[in-house]
Amino acid sequence: MVHVSRLSLVDFRSYADASFAAGPGFVVLTGENGTGKTNALEALSLLAPGRGLRGASLGEMARIGGAGGFAVAARLAGDDGEVDIGTGASASAPERRQVRINGAAAAATSLAEWLPVTWLTPAMDRLFVEAASGRRRFLDRLVLALKPDHGAHVARYEAAMRGRNKLLAEERPDPHWLAALEARMAEHGAAIAAARANALAALGERLAAMPEGPFARPALSLEGGAADGLAERLAAGRARDAAAGRALAGPHRADLVVVHAGIGRPAALCSTGEQKALLISIVLAHADLVAERTGRRPLLLLDEVAAHLDPVRRAALFARLEGRGQVWMTGTEPALFDGIGAATRIALGG
Repeated sequence: MVHVSRLSLVDFRSYADASFAAGPGFVVLTGENGTGKTNALEALSLLAPGRGLRGASLGEMARIGGAGGFAVAARLAGDDGEVDIGTGASASAPERRQVRINGAAAAATSLAEWLPVTWLTPAMDRLFVEAASGRRRFLDRLVLALKPDHGAHVARYEAAMRGRNKLLAEERPDPHWLAALEARMAEHGAAIAAARANALAALGERLAAMPEGPFARPALSLEGGAADGLAERLAAGRARDAAAGRALAGPHRADLVVVHAGIGRPAALCSTGEQKALLISIVLAHADLVAERTGRRPLLLLDEVAAHLDPVRRAALFARLEGRGQVWMTGTEPALFDGIGAATRIALGG
């Protein structure tokens, strides 16, 4: 089972130079607000493709007063030995992400091949009531852990879509180039839609079989974003899309729909406590699914999760996570984690 045995940070957020050693199970970071707990989790989230758990730009991650760039490095330990992976940006190119695997340059999308990563943060408590884009990103992170090439399809689809949007803004766009971009969107869009559908079907089966307990059982579905006949639909909608300034059809228009199965209520209409329980159920079921499908337990990053759960749900969460891979958790009070037993405990700001 792969886990992060060491995390090193240079000029990342509040850290000038820091290193943390960790064991394979629970890792608990405690400290007052502002001591860098969430920053450490954000660094870990960059061990996967994408912009991390805050969705920030690379320039925002560099320490204020630092040299201008930053570095995040991790040693992964597992049954097959150790691997060193790292990411960051240089002062000369602060918005260009660099990735290295065992010292060799690599693409950011290749990170998904080494360590699945998923997270739950307080900011995600509004996932069900905010824009569909956040739910799509959440879904795509879940899919990526099951299908590492999903990120590449999303990136190529979005690049083709941006090119098409730019071309449509011209007075006389080249129809042949438009057709080529639309064909590319259709190709990658079909792969995106299929991966999402397969992941949701598998996750839905696992959630449906989940026993009744302290966490709500969600029912998942996807609304909109069909990829069938996409090239033809895009070609027919060029005038409409040019007027709108964006493509109005395709997988980028999909929305993840979540319903509290026990009471038949959409997640957006549930209480904040029910929404938190729904999110936890999805994240835990997904972690089990990833382990079953890939043989790799995802790295779980749970920011301030214990503080927002009552004692019964907190104990149930710890019991569910015991022995299921490496889990990094943060909290202001060490007492919140008394029930987890053996753990790597790191006090910050002391």
